Amino acid sequence: MSKDRRSQATMTRRSLVLLFAIALSALGRCTAFVPSPAITARRCAGGFSPSSTTSLSAQVTQKEAQGGIDKVVQALRRDRSAKTELGNLTKVNNVLGFGSPKPNELAVRFNASFQKGGMGRMAKAMPFGLGQTNESEGRGTMVGQVKASIDISTGKVISCSVFRDLGYGRAYEMKC
Repeated sequence: MSKDRRSQATMTRRSLVLLFAIALSALGRCTAFVPSPAITARRCAGGFSPSSTTSLSAQVTQKEAQGGIDKVVQALRRDRSAKTELGNLTKVNNVLGFGSPKPNELAVRFNASFQKGGMGRMAKAMPFGLGQTNESEGRGTMVGQVKASIDISTGKVISCSVFRDLGYGRAYEMKC
């Protein structure tokens, strides 16, 4: 490859990267790229003004998110249809994410374990050779992904859906 062709290919790559960065910053998606004043002036002349960009909603603290998760857990434990459909919510495994997509709304997503009761009995040996227990075994544990929205001002659950088997099974929509 000749020197002229290499320099031309390098210039083409640089211009493509610059155009991509300008396009991302015009859409408001790129925060790492700060355009020069000439680019900003060109963009403002083209119809994009710096004041017309959308602003993000208020950030949510971890304490507020934990309060929202607790509200959702209480609602799932109280709801009879959720108990019959999913089982009892035994524990929250891990928090996947939280935020405020709309003003005055908190969105949370987390994994939770649900366990249904059953007629199965387990003959678990008691310590010191005292015999066997007669406790119910249940049907095992199902881990579901919970996605919920909470109204921040009232603290009520707006919507809640549980995706069984981490999204590979049926989804349960709680009536709110």
